[in-house]
Amino acid sequence: MKSAFLEKLIERLDKLDAGSLQSHFLHLAAEKGLLETIFHAIQEGIIVLDEHGRISFANRAAEKLLGFEAEKVEGQSISRYLREVDWDLIMDLDEGEWSRLVSREIEITYPIHRYLDFYIVPIAPETEAERGAVVILRDVTRERLNESRTIESERLNAITLLAAGVAHEIGNPLNSLTIHLQLLEREIRDPSPDPEESLSELLGVAQREVERLDRIITQFLKALRPTQPGFEKAAVPEIVEDTLQFLRHELEDRDIIVETDVEDDLPLALVDRNQIKQACFNIIRNAMQVMTHGGLLKIMIGRNDRFVFLSFKDSGPGIPPDDLGSIFEPYYTTKSEGSGLGLMIVQRIIRDHGGEIEVHSEPGHGTTFTLFLPRDQRRIRMLAEGGGGSVANGKAEA
Repeated sequence: MKSAFLEKLIERLDKLDAGSLQSHFLHLAAEKGLLETIFHAIQEGIIVLDEHGRISFANRAAEKLLGFEAEKVEGQSISRYLREVDWDLIMDLDEGEWSRLVSREIEITYPIHRYLDFYIVPIAPETEAERGAVVILRDVTRERLNESRTIESERLNAITLLAAGVAHEIGNPLNSLTIHLQLLEREIRDPSPDPEESLSELLGVAQREVERLDRIITQFLKALRPTQPGFEKAAVPEIVEDTLQFLRHELEDRDIIVETDVEDDLPLALVDRNQIKQACFNIIRNAMQVMTHGGLLKIMIGRNDRFVFLSFKDSGPGIPPDDLGSIFEPYYTTKSEGSGLGLMIVQRIIRDHGGEIEVHSEPGHGTTFTLFLPRDQRRIRMLAEGGGGSVANGKAEA
């Protein structure tokens, strides 16, 4: 864009004498010098490109960030220094297409290791020859390092919390196991009138405590070492049925009736079969633990435009409203036999699948957990149109 001063100067060139012309050009040079001084003082790197993507101007910040001298690179292609962008395609885009360009972040190793955030602004041309672009660079290395430190700190805090939680959780079964082993030793030294029955009872308790320890450690390791899903097309009702078969004896022993309602012609979902089975197992077992005197578990499997959903409704005591916001936190549990990791693992699995979680509970009337899994065809359509899937955060709603 021409400045107002330059436009007036061009209009009056033929009316100026030599002295006035010299004065105006000195004014113009001073104005150019002021602009260059301002550009060189800016901390962000600024590179001006011509219509072919060649460098026509670069400020000192750009020189420092990319390790070149502006005078030596003038006329060179920007692609020599920023290789992450298809510059030929960008320089051919019309103004409508420019609006699709977004800020990019790249990592460079020369002249020093940095992370740069840059974006590209088109120069609105008055003629085709004036077409070009401005590249603006910002050093975000410090922000990236701070972000990495924050993530590492949060990871260490999470591990510390999990380790402290598992240490607390294994305390009770270890104490119980120690006591019953001492009773076993006493029984062996001084047998009771019916030693077989006594030994069998003590061994049974010890075995159950060992199984309890095994469950705690297994849940802890699953929470600590999450794995990325291995997606495959699968029928969700089959996964639920496999889980129910695995828990069939425990459900019968606890006097829990299961009712299932499956919508006809359900589409396949793109899931990790084992992880979704784990999520269903955790939800069902959670329901079993709250229905201490038997009850009814209703499972409904259906679909909407975006998801295949699984709804698990128990007839337990429900969750108080004040506790709903904490149910996905590590080691939070209101059950005497719960580890407090099951729902956290469910949330992570569903989030990694690009799904959502909803929970509705009313004290005295049970709790409903609903897992939403992206439909296979929906996921494929999203990939085809946008080049990547959309991941929604798990959420808890009252």
